[in-house]
Amino acid sequence: MTIHLPVEEDTMMTTTTASPYYTPAGGLPPQTDLLTDRAVVTEAYTVIPRGVLRDIVTSVFPEWTDTRAWVINSPVPGGAQTFSQAIVEVAPGGGSQAPEPQPEVEGFLFVTAGSLTVTVAGEEHVLSEGGFGYLPAGTAWSAHNRGDALTSFHWIRKRYQPIAGHTPAPKFGNERDIEPSPMPGTDGAWSTTRMLDPQDLAYDMHVNVVTFKPGGSIPFAETHVMEHGLYVLEGKAVYRLNGDWVEVQEGDYMSLRAFCPQACYAGGPSNFRYLLYKDVNRQITL
Repeated sequence: MTIHLPVEEDTMMTTTTASPYYTPAGGLPPQTDLLTDRAVVTEAYTVIPRGVLRDIVTSVFPEWTDTRAWVINSPVPGGAQTFSQAIVEVAPGGGSQAPEPQPEVEGFLFVTAGSLTVTVAGEEHVLSEGGFGYLPAGTAWSAHNRGDALTSFHWIRKRYQPIAGHTPAPKFGNERDIEPSPMPGTDGAWSTTRMLDPQDLAYDMHVNVVTFKPGGSIPFAETHVMEHGLYVLEGKAVYRLNGDWVEVQEGDYMSLRAFCPQACYAGGPSNFRYLLYKDVNRQITL
């Protein structure tokens, strides 16, 4: 197991390049820092600010080598129930031959730094920054860092809900190669990059990159059955969550349970972009 040492304070929690995909670096704050931060846990939502993603809260996953992870969502009472999400950091040479321990669980990978080689049915897919991979439940796959720099990716997992006549296939790509879809009536101030086809009933979850230009907004309080995981890739905004105003910036994470009212204003000066998970396309089980 490779040991990842804390980095100096002036480089802590920053990316090594001017990447539009914020990636945590771990480390520990100095003893002189105040402990006050923006972390919030309520029955409707959770906010995990980037400043709490430190070395001492990482996990080591079974079947992975030279790897550590920050688990940022897990089904818990009072929280989002449909999915788990982790930020996984893999050192050069690290990876796994059998990452997924549950055959009934599907996965979605999104790379924010370095490159990840994912192999399915003997075919290799090299995912660089912005690259993604969808792995259907029951798929045998492996993942390795074959580069010379740290790789970081988001790993979203969900127990798949099968329906007759619709079977998903593995899918790979890069969000940069997908034309964003502007939201109606927004003049492009709010757009969505959809990495999975929203009309395909084979998928019971969507993972999108949502982009707001400075000053763009969600101009109403969305209140819906879909749970959300939102990781801020770039920029800053003020989010309205269940009646509370919460400031967020790149590297922050929000977990929203079903029916949590939500809206936002993008603060600028750059675009505000986040990786969004939601559960979709299935009847409610009673």
